[in-house]
Amino acid sequence: MSRKALIAANWKMYKTPAEAKAFTDAFLPLVAGHTRDEIALFPSVTSLATVVAAVAGSNVIAGLQNMHFAEEGAYTGETSAAMLKAVGATHTLIGHSERRQYFNETDEIVNKKLHTALKHGIVPVVCIGEHLHEREAGLTSAICCAQLRAAFAGISAEAAAPVVIAYEPVWAIGTGKTATPAMAVEAHQTIRAEIAALLGSEAADAMRILYGGSVKPENACELLCMADIDGALVGGASLKADSFAAIVHY
Repeated sequence: MSRKALIAANWKMYKTPAEAKAFTDAFLPLVAGHTRDEIALFPSVTSLATVVAAVAGSNVIAGLQNMHFAEEGAYTGETSAAMLKAVGATHTLIGHSERRQYFNETDEIVNKKLHTALKHGIVPVVCIGEHLHEREAGLTSAICCAQLRAAFAGISAEAAAPVVIAYEPVWAIGTGKTATPAMAVEAHQTIRAEIAALLGSEAADAMRILYGGSVKPENACELLCMADIDGALVGGASLKADSFAAIVHY
């Protein structure tokens, strides 16, 4: 089954609204007419409305880096699905390793957020991946499969159709270390097999699995040209328009 790749920029805690606008003004002409892949920008919440407006009518979509699972309530500092949609965003990241590490997001919270995103018609990009000590202990498959089982708990194959998975080995995020194409493909094949076990082979064949972890123009092609890798979630290399455009044009 042919899967359209998704190339996504996670800006993390960078870019003011003015900086986000300057990026999109520079970036959109560099990818105008590019239809091979979907392109998404994930700014911080303060720049989201700016980015949504800036990409309107283009081939680039906008999402948010995080979303709370509750409809509303006394959750200071959080953003609800309704708020995200009201601004015009269509996607959200869920369970990024930095959210898990620094903000104590558990597999249960990831599952709740996934349910909420799907309920509201928001495309969720669910992040999974192992730490270095887990890889060295041979636990990559066990960790990824456990995270998948927890994330999809109570979700049917039909409901899960919009979901995107992002495999991000934690040891490769922001470190300059990158999984080799063979390592990445092995993990992606394991993930797809687990999705098949959970949701069926048809759902597994259709679901996009991105790679994330020090993706840059120099290694984008060798990773993204692999059959089981359906795009990338890009961190540092997405902060400059020309760099991210070069990855899009891998």
